Amino acid sequence: MLARAHFAVLLLGDRLVAAAMQRGRVEVFVVSAENSVEALRAEIEQRRLPVRTIALALPRASVTVKPIELPALGGEVREMISFELERHLPFPSDDATFDYLLLPDERNGATPPAGRQVVIAAADRRVVEGALRVAEEVKLRPVSLTVAAHNLPALVGRRPRQEKVVWIHRAGDTSDLLFLVGGTIALSRNVASTDAATVVGEIQRSFTLVRWRGCDAVWVSGDGQPEVTSALTERGMTVTEPPYTPRARGLLAAVTETPRGALDLAVAVAAGRLRPLELLPVALRPRQITRAQLVTAGFAAATILLALGALLAPGWRETRRLADLNARITRLDTDVRATERVLQDLERNRRLLATIQSLENSSVRPLPLLRELTELLPNDAWLTLLSADTKGVELTGQASAAAALIPLLENSPRLERVEFSSPVTRGRDKEQFRIRASWEGSPGAVAASVTAPATPAPVPAGIQPRRPSSAPPAASPAR
Repeated sequence: MLARAHFAVLLLGDRLVAAAMQRGRVEVFVVSAENSVEALRAEIEQRRLPVRTIALALPRASVTVKPIELPALGGEVREMISFELERHLPFPSDDATFDYLLLPDERNGATPPAGRQVVIAAADRRVVEGALRVAEEVKLRPVSLTVAAHNLPALVGRRPRQEKVVWIHRAGDTSDLLFLVGGTIALSRNVASTDAATVVGEIQRSFTLVRWRGCDAVWVSGDGQPEVTSALTERGMTVTEPPYTPRARGLLAAVTETPRGALDLAVAVAAGRLRPLELLPVALRPRQITRAQLVTAGFAAATILLALGALLAPGWRETRRLADLNARITRLDTDVRATERVLQDLERNRRLLATIQSLENSSVRPLPLLRELTELLPNDAWLTLLSADTKGVELTGQASAAAALIPLLENSPRLERVEFSSPVTRGRDKEQFRIRASWEGSPGAVAASVTAPATPAPVPAGIQPRRPSSAPPAASPAR
């Protein structure tokens, strides 16, 4: 079963040639019955074709197609054609449905025309209504009504701009002639004969209408026509098969039924996207985007994209720059962490050094003090107790003259404000004293409070120091 298939029907009198196509798959059949429309509807239901729209195609013989020349005046082309239509149609122009193609001057022959060249296709109202009646009875919405042969150029794709080609497509006993300039229809003819001379003669006469002196190639398709091919070859024309696109060649290769010429036309109608010379009434035509609208939409989209680019480009550049900075920071993160650890160790050592220095500045150094006292005190002075703290020092002992010790201690660079802390008492031959002094400057870097036993002053050699028979008891260190 085909999903959303493109469906086309070629109206050949009492025969209807149908083609359904979707995603490269094609299904064709021919309906020939007394009531062909009922038979077509039954065939659609039997084959279960999921179609909603229909593209209708007319045989070339039921439509008038010819080139005309319009005056080289400014104005609406369709209105100008409406005025000229009466002279070119075999039926009243009021009952005609028509469409046209503009032919630029450079696409025409060697003799440039004085006016504007256009190709018109017109169909009688009764023909159009008969085709629309088929779509109505099978309950499908018509999306196109064209001449079947006019859809053939879509199978070969884009062609060189100045290429002139005659395409002969045979379907049964009739041949459709297409005169193409760069893939655009310049004229189409219908020859109701299989005689080669008749076909060749019609081609020669049509050259005059399109103002050609000859053609670059002749393409033949549809049912076999070897006589026509031979006759054209004898006249020096290059006769080949149409250069189908790969897609079109695959679609046509899937058609194995007969009549081949009519089925190929139905496939061309179903495969077409842009159909030239549209004869469907304007009120029924689906909305299509014109080339001008596409160009406008393209410029609008480009403008929007440029505006978005202008808005987003700075942010994108900043994002890239930020990402680059983050990458650099990530690479430096290891060194930064190592530096931070070094700084932390340095700060810790600095605090430790400051602590040590503060201890040195606020502590007592007992050994230098004892050495200095040994040098300052006379030999007859004894110290029984030495007490030192961060505020000062207190000396307790015996001496022959205790008052003489005050000036000696005042001369010390370490001590100041030397004074007796208690009255001097007289013993048997010595004076007992207690002297207190303050530090001059920092006391040194030792323990905060140190109590050291007194060391006797050195005695000269040969002299035995005399010790009192009964020494007074040691006093507790003053705090």
